[in-house]
Amino acid sequence: MKESSVKLVLTFPKETWDKPVIYKLVKDYDLVVNILRAEILPKMEGSAVLELKGDSRSIKEAVNFLKGINVKVRPLELDIFREDEKCIHCGACIAPCPTNAFYLDPVTFRVEFDKTKCVGCGHCIPACPTRIIYSPEF
Repeated sequence: MKESSVKLVLTFPKETWDKPVIYKLVKDYDLVVNILRAEILPKMEGSAVLELKGDSRSIKEAVNFLKGINVKVRPLELDIFREDEKCIHCGACIAPCPTNAFYLDPVTFRVEFDKTKCVGCGHCIPACPTRIIYSPEF
């Protein structure tokens, strides 16, 4: 089987707040789960950004399991966007970014965005004075 890795944004219904969902992904589907960001509160809707690693078929089955318990699943790649041509390279997005997805190129002194490092936390969105960083979710 082919090993894969996928980053997903999950939205949990309030009925699942006390269920061992992540445990089942590890135990039942033999996946490595890296929790990149999570906000789960008792008896409330929750969200998490996860990286799942494992057999591609197991990942697909795990996603079907999640959808079966009414967890909304979408790829992380849809999360944060930047209109590069409008960026003024002020650097305001660098400090709030916990993963250094936004960084200053030491040669060009331009702010670069490495989408592969982005965990979709959204801290960069309100920091941007020109509002060219956005997410369809905000």
